[in-house]
Parts: sequence; structure tokens; C-alpha cells
Amino acid sequence: MLVFGDATQRETVACKLDRLRTMLAQAQGSPPGIGRHACLVAALIEAGELAQGIADARFHANGEHDAPAQEVDAAMAIALMLARLCAHSWHSGLRGALPSRMPSIEGWAAHLPAMDIEVRQPEGYAFYALYPECYLAAACRLGAGPWRVIGLRSIGTSLAAIAAAALGDPRPVTLRPVGHPFGRRVAWRAAPRTEPSLHHAIVDEGPGLSGSSMAAVIRLLREEEGVAPQRIHLLTAHARGPGAEASPQVRALWAQATSHAADFDAVILNAAEPAHRLQTWVEACVGSLRAPLRAIDGGGWRQAHRMAMASWPPVHPWQERRKFLAEAESGTWLVKFAGLGHRAEERIACAEALARAGFCPEVAGACHGFLIERWHGGMRPLSQERLHEPALRTRLLARVADYLAFRARTLAMPQSGGASLRALCDMGRHNTVEALGAGSDAPWERHLAAAARLQASVRPVRTDSRLQPWEWLDDGVRLLKTDAIDHHAGHDLVGCQDVAWDVAGARIEFALGDDELGELLQALAARGCQVDAALLDVYSVAYPAFQLGHASLASRDTADAADRERLERRLRQLTGALQARLPQPPR
Repeated sequence: MLVFGDATQRETVACKLDRLRTMLAQAQGSPPGIGRHACLVAALIEAGELAQGIADARFHANGEHDAPAQEVDAAMAIALMLARLCAHSWHSGLRGALPSRMPSIEGWAAHLPAMDIEVRQPEGYAFYALYPECYLAAACRLGAGPWRVIGLRSIGTSLAAIAAAALGDPRPVTLRPVGHPFGRRVAWRAAPRTEPSLHHAIVDEGPGLSGSSMAAVIRLLREEEGVAPQRIHLLTAHARGPGAEASPQVRALWAQATSHAADFDAVILNAAEPAHRLQTWVEACVGSLRAPLRAIDGGGWRQAHRMAMASWPPVHPWQERRKFLAEAESGTWLVKFAGLGHRAEERIACAEALARAGFCPEVAGACHGFLIERWHGGMRPLSQERLHEPALRTRLLARVADYLAFRARTLAMPQSGGASLRALCDMGRHNTVEALGAGSDAPWERHLAAAARLQASVRPVRTDSRLQPWEWLDDGVRLLKTDAIDHHAGHDLVGCQDVAWDVAGARIEFALGDDELGELLQALAARGCQVDAALLDVYSVAYPAFQLGHASLASRDTADAADRERLERRLRQLTGALQARLPQPPR
């Protein structure tokens, strides 16, 4: 099934450098504490993206080979300088003074070309609560060197810098794995022969389904450089090892290296140093807590809302953001991971705008990657059963119209950054064949033909993309939308789309009949939001095809039998919706 995609954007080197200068000035003007530290980490991530974009440009110019280059070294030197500042801040308990004369990036910036670069959003920083500080702690546990640090792009660029700051490597390098996702390879032109005493730290998030990216570097070190297994170390995001798609050869390579996991719970959630604890950061926003933070991710929010188990919706546990409940004198608050770096600021601003308009819960603030918003434990997520209540459907349709019109009006995007209609149709066709069998994709020809004609009519907005009933809270009077700020920039291929994508979502998720859909479209038009009928037609087929792929992958990943059954029910619902929108041609 086609579900995931890489979020990329083109930026200029000059723009990245200007943002870095602003971040450094902001850090220098901030008092000690988590706010200043978060600014330094955001600058490290920004520098990592700059180094990644420049290294990838050189990589492609070299015919998909990594090789030494002055501009690559200069960009990596900026990242290493910022990593050292982050490490100093963290090791001082966030209390240490910054250098009276902050290091300047200008000397290195002079060696950078004036060019556009393609920047890939680091997924771990955006979605999976992967913190550079956890890799710093993992690297600090390693023994004496000397060390050579090798990061895997994209996210491994800034992670290599933070590991190098801990291990004393003055010139960390990065490599770009290429090839099939389950059989990656690396090419390192003119890789130097290493000293026999040198230890090697390979740094990346994951491992994922196959672990083949890190395995490719292990193979290079073992076979081309003759490095002894005991001198190869892996810094990873978890300790579970390669996933189900790992080949015997990959597993054998992993067995030759020593793994060290970066542990969020040990380094941040349950940190020995109070200044490093998430709870300390939260208390600075909402006051002292009456109990420790309570984790409700992985579907735990269903119990926290006191939903009857028979009405529990399906979840995809490993894809859920880290989230906790914080009980303070000021009330109960949801503490949810919203991302690190400057892109998280956009998500927080989105949450604040939606809260001010009354569509989403009140926002108390944000603290180094986490958004804090009011928890409405007395409100219940909508269940499939309640969707049949006529009075509720009337209220819900009016609320959806208000909500989507607001998003279209205030959260418009100057550029899409999302999948083209052609890409959505290609995804839909592929997923349809996987779900319904060979020949079932014939009706897609009409939508593919329409895609090119309709592309110009797409008006991209920061879509909600999560219109499922359980994402709406109800107390009989109010309807509040949850999980509304970041799925337009998620780890999937959809991205920002026309508001018609969310109308299609409401159509499928609420099983709207033709009359109800007409009422919703009229209500949107009355609020100044016109929806293109032909565009809605394409989206109404692509949406269930995409959700079908998402639920299918979640079902394969889920170990819990009850959740797997919930996902199977959703798969049947989505299959029916897709078949209804794709009538088969007469034979």
C-alpha cells in the first residue's frame, strides 16, 4: 500500500543562514532555561538541514557518491559548533552562561555556495519525539576514542553533530543511503583508510523495517576499510533492532556492531536532573502538578476519556504522538509532542488560532517540542453509533461547515507542498488493486484524465486531514476538534490540499448521503467557501483509497488482537466506501 512520503522543500542557502543568525541572536538575548535551550536545539536542526541540503547537492553532482568537499565541511562545521553549544547548555542543567562572544557562523558561511537546496524534513524531530539530547546522552556513555562519527542523511546530519560534540570528533561526516528501502547501499568516494585504533559511531534514527541503511555503512567499514567489529557502534532511536523486512545478511551485519539506544524516557521523561524533565518544563507553564505525568499515547487516551470499550476506535500505536496528562491546580492539561525546530512554531500558531476561534481546546503554551492544551475529560469522542442520531448530525454538519470554512479562510498556503492530483490518483489506483484485486483500477482512468485539468483549481490550505468521528469531542452543547494542527505536514504523501480534501473526509467518515453532502456544500458556500464539484469527485475516491492503505499498514503493525479487529472493521468500512465510489464498468 502507498501511504508514506518524504516532506521536502526548496530553500536558498542564504535563507537558511539568515534564519540561523536570527536564532543565534534570539538565544543570546534569552535568559538561561528551557526556552533558550530549545532555541539552540532549533538552530542545530536548522544547521543540520543546511548541511544535508548542501551535501545532497554535492552527492548528486558526483553521480550519487559522497566525497570530501569544502562546502560540505563548512556546513558541517556550523552544525558542530551549534551542537557544542547545545551540549554545554544541557550539561549545565540549562543554567550555564553562553560565551560572552558567541561563535560566529560567518567564517564558514563564506565557503558556502549561493544556491537552492532541497531540504528534507527530519521525521523524528517532527513526529516521533526524537531529541538530539538523547543521542548526546547515548554518545556520552561510549568509551574513550579516538572516534569517527558517521551520520546518515537526513536526520543523521544534526545527530552526527551532537554525537561528535560528545565524542570529540572534529570532522563528522554524513552519507546518503540510496536504493531499495529494504536494501540500501552507500557510496563513499575516496574514503580514507582508518587508523587501527579508531572507533566508529554510525548515527541515525530507527532502525526501521529493514535496518539496511546502517547495515550498508557496517558493510563499507568491514569490507572496504577492514574495521574490526568491536570498533563499530550504532547510535539508534530504539533498542528493538531491525524490523520484519530485514534480510539475513542485514541481521548478520547488525550482529557485528554494538548498538546504543537513545532513550527519551530515561533522558527526558524520568531524568535525574530536574531541569531536564518534561514535567519541570510543563510546570513552568501551568503550575505545580499534583501527580506525575500520565502517558496516554498508544491509544491510552480512549481510557482517559472513559469511553466504553465497545466503542473504542482503532489506533496505530507507533504512529501516535507522545502525549501525557498533567493534573495541576489550574486544571488538567494535555501535553502532546508537536515537533522540534522552526516548523513546530507554525503548528503551535495554528493551535492557538483554532483555539481562539473556539474550534479546539485552549492552549496554555509550549515547551521544547510539546504543546500544552486544556484537557476536556468531561467531553466524549463521537462514536460510530452516535453518528446515527439526527440531532447530532445536524449540529455536526453545521460545525464542520464553520470549521472548514475557517481553515480555508485563515490557514491558506501560498504553495502546496502536497501531493499533486496525479500523485493522489496513482496512489489510489495502486491501493485499489492491492485491496480489490487485478482489474479493479479501471474506473481510475476517468479520474486520472481529470487530474491534469483540475490541478490549477486546487487552492492549498493546511488541511485537517483527520475528520474521523473520534477526533470530535461532544458534551451535548459544544463540539471541539482535536488532533487538528499537523496532519497537513505529516509523514505521508498527502500534504496540504484544497479544502475539498476535508469535505471528502467528512463525506466518507460520516457516511453523508447526497442530500447531507449538498447541505454541507451549501453551508460552506454561505460562509464564502466554494468547493469545486469535479475536484471533490476526485478527492472522494482518493480519500478512502489513502485511508485504506493507512489502516492496512496499521493492522499489520498492531500486536493487540482487539485493536487488530477494530482495524479490520475499519478496513471493511473503507473498502465499502471505495467500492461505492468506484463503480465497475459493464463487462
